[in-house]
Amino acid sequence: VQAQYKLGLCYDKGNGVLQSNKQAFSWYSKAARQGNVNAQYKLGSMYEIGRGTLQDFEESLNWYSKAASQGDARAQNNIGLIHYKGQGVPQDYTKALKWFNRASLQKNAQARYALGVMYENGKGVTQDYKLAVEWYRKAAEQGYVEAQYNLSVMYYKGKGLPQSYEEAIKWFTKAGDQGDVDAQYNLGVIYENGRGVTKDYETAAKWYRKAAEQGDPDAQYNLGVMYTKGEGVAKDYVHAYKW
Repeated sequence: VQAQYKLGLCYDKGNGVLQSNKQAFSWYSKAARQGNVNAQYKLGSMYEIGRGTLQDFEESLNWYSKAASQGDARAQNNIGLIHYKGQGVPQDYTKALKWFNRASLQKNAQARYALGVMYENGKGVTQDYKLAVEWYRKAAEQGYVEAQYNLSVMYYKGKGLPQSYEEAIKWFTKAGDQGDVDAQYNLGVIYENGRGVTKDYETAAKWYRKAAEQGDPDAQYNLGVMYTKGEGVAKDYVHAYKW
């Protein structure tokens, strides 16, 4: 069974064989039917997005459920997402909450982030910023970039905890270093305007550039303005026009 799963993985990734979604699906199916939990999870994800097979949310939920019953936290989280989004099933925040809680007990970062979102927005629960912060922090400390960003915003706005630019900058930086474009843009704004830090046009330009290179229009505009004024970068109208 494990050999079948590994063969599916080889076809999935194109390791030592020609990459083939259909072959991956075929081998995962063989292993999944014999109870291989990783194959069951993979099969669920392939049915969910229609890779190597026709998209089928019912079958996706079926295989995720089999993996979840064996304690697979990824499958438990994905079942939570299916109910949260109402993907092939009626939207049900209560069921989503149940599955996110199960996955979070196994320290699944995505589920912890999802719980943060639910508590921040009062979806299926009473709105509670303090609990939102707790869940965001747990996921953020595991390196989950969306949670790092949301935790930054909570600190920046003082939602659920005392307002702190210092902590906001710390978490925006962690998210920005992982490529989060909104965090990069916000760091540009913070350093350009000296919010909680000494004004630093050079650092502002650095963060605007990172976001601009990812296509963020506001960052592109602000970087262009900095080139026009020669703030944090050498005055350069050609670069200003480019951005």
